[in-house]
Amino acid sequence: MGMAIPVKEIAEGIGARILGDLDVRVDKIASIPGASDRDLVFAEEERNFEAALHSPAAAVIAGSFAERTRTPKTLLIVSNPRLAFARAAAFLARQETRAGGIHPSAVVAPSARIGHAVAIDPWTFVGERTTVGDRSWIGAGSFLGGDVEIGESARIYPRVTIYPGTRIGDRVIVHAGAVLGSDGFGYVRDPENGRYEKFPQIGRLRIADDVEIGANTTIDRGALEATYIGRGTKIDNLVHIGHNCNFGEDVVIAAQAGFSGSITIENHVIIGGQVGVGEHARIQEGVLVGGQAGILPKKILRGRGVAFWGTPAKPLAEYLKSLAVLARLGKKER
Repeated sequence: MGMAIPVKEIAEGIGARILGDLDVRVDKIASIPGASDRDLVFAEEERNFEAALHSPAAAVIAGSFAERTRTPKTLLIVSNPRLAFARAAAFLARQETRAGGIHPSAVVAPSARIGHAVAIDPWTFVGERTTVGDRSWIGAGSFLGGDVEIGESARIYPRVTIYPGTRIGDRVIVHAGAVLGSDGFGYVRDPENGRYEKFPQIGRLRIADDVEIGANTTIDRGALEATYIGRGTKIDNLVHIGHNCNFGEDVVIAAQAGFSGSITIENHVIIGGQVGVGEHARIQEGVLVGGQAGILPKKILRGRGVAFWGTPAKPLAEYLKSLAVLARLGKKER
């Protein structure tokens, strides 16, 4: 259980207007059915607002529809309850007092620089000249190679591997088992004997602020330059990102997607699960790519708000026409 926070502080942090007792305290968020008397819940619509009022929850985040309700329960009025609830959860997480300090079993190089209120859990390795910013947490069994930079308030879950030279921004979350900065899949074939020789993988990986990386995801370093993940991008579990990729801001990638090398993903792109993207492809700003789509090498997908589907990926309207033609041909065959 976290530290109880006065609801007025949460309201200030998320820009909500309070109706009721300003001094009510909450220590965590919850669903309406699972709420206790120290929890904060939200009601996105009027139909679940009544259930929220009758729950044990200490306070309810709700929309303008709740303004004229007469209730002893404290209400936080906002325009977007779901978004406000997410922000309240983040606010409460930031207030948690995680005990700082380095566990005796951790190995921290003498030249590493560890910030204020950093927690380093058991069996963790921190390499030479590595920096860990204030209030960050490094989970048990993680490996941070030399010259790694981790910003402030980062959360590195257990058994994460971060290769040397990787740079991670502020408030980044990396879930268990992720591997960041590993060698890219780059080889040169000798035509005389058919053998493959490793191409140098000496670039770096740069991850900007507010990125979240799912469990067992792998992101390769650049071959000669850098792989880059832009601010606010959210990457699901079991995603692979190859070397020299350049991802923009606020990109969302669902599980099991795979990206070859030297791919550019512009800002605000949404990519569904199990999508495959060939090398040197480009997905322009605001494009949506449906699950299991296949994008050919060097292909450019363009059109803000346009959805692409299928393999090779086509605009959704075109893809559906193709399916209709195939269905008609099938009927003729029968």
